[in-house]
Amino acid sequence: MARLKLTLIKSPIGFESSQRATAEALGLRKLQSSNVLPDSPSLRGSLRKIRHLVKVEEVEE
Repeated sequence: MARLKLTLIKSPIGFESSQRATAEALGLRKLQSSNVLPDSPSLRGSLRKIRHLVKVEEVEE
């Protein structure tokens, strides 16, 4: 299964509070923080909601 590396590149301040909550739920609390998560449809849906705030890279295992 593929894994995705998420990096918060833009602050969620000034955006809807639900977008801030989504970023925190994905483990992205500070700028430039990263997290590696397994790819899934629910993760893709969350990423679509905050796609303007994050950088996504596919990681080889």
